[in-house]
Amino acid sequence: MTQLELPAPAKLNLFLHIVGRRDDGYHNLQTVFQFVDYADTLIFAPRTDDQLTLTDSTSHISAQQNLVLRAAQQLQSAIKRAQLPVRGADIVLHKRLPQGAGLGGGSSDAATTLVGLNKLWGAPLSQQQLLELGLKLGADVPIFIHGHAAFAEGIGEQFSDVEPATPWYLVVKPNVAIATPELFADPQLQRDCPPITANEWQFDNTTNVFEPVVCDRYPEVAKLRDRLLQYAPTRLTGSGACLFARFDTYDAAASAQQQFSELHSFVAQGQNRSSLIRTLTQT
Repeated sequence: MTQLELPAPAKLNLFLHIVGRRDDGYHNLQTVFQFVDYADTLIFAPRTDDQLTLTDSTSHISAQQNLVLRAAQQLQSAIKRAQLPVRGADIVLHKRLPQGAGLGGGSSDAATTLVGLNKLWGAPLSQQQLLELGLKLGADVPIFIHGHAAFAEGIGEQFSDVEPATPWYLVVKPNVAIATPELFADPQLQRDCPPITANEWQFDNTTNVFEPVVCDRYPEVAKLRDRLLQYAPTRLTGSGACLFARFDTYDAAASAQQQFSELHSFVAQGQNRSSLIRTLTQT
């Protein structure tokens, strides 16, 4: 294999509840992850040695892109522990997803790196081993390795596959940077949502518990939500800052997008099987 080009798609949290706090300080969550057809792109090329290099389209390596290198290094370490040959790769990252957006961009990049390099190097590790490596990198990484829309529990790593509707989404990012640790520490954050089952969840009877806290702390987000609600049902994804509005058609979403030209936005359709998994089955 000369090189491998793979997408790193965005995700949306169709709802997000906190149902309790764990002994280790983390929170037990319930959420539904769905992918959208909007993604970063990573290109992996094999090397004749065991070195790793990373370049990106902006020539700027941030902490998020460093997660790509960390994922590659963790994969190499796991392969070495299994006493298998350790190989290298040249990695190119083309960023499209905004950072700090609640879209899982960094986690998706890490997942695509694990899955892509594992394939490039002859698939030495199983999907379960990749999931375990992914969880060490971040709570959102496993869902991108899993690659199917899911009702998730625990810290977001326990999955039950679901098949939600696949509307068109207008996703808009306000010009704010969300400090997620401060949100988790906010006394207003609801941490005792009644648990529900995968069969019980619906968009209309759930919420994102971060949304009122974010809107209170960041008035720009509240104003943007109110504007989007004039066009369609709207919700925060993750801990923000992006909001998404649901539309039945592409044309309706694209028409509404014209009203938000001053902000970073995109229109994309929901996907219950991620573009990463679909691309892998075609290679």
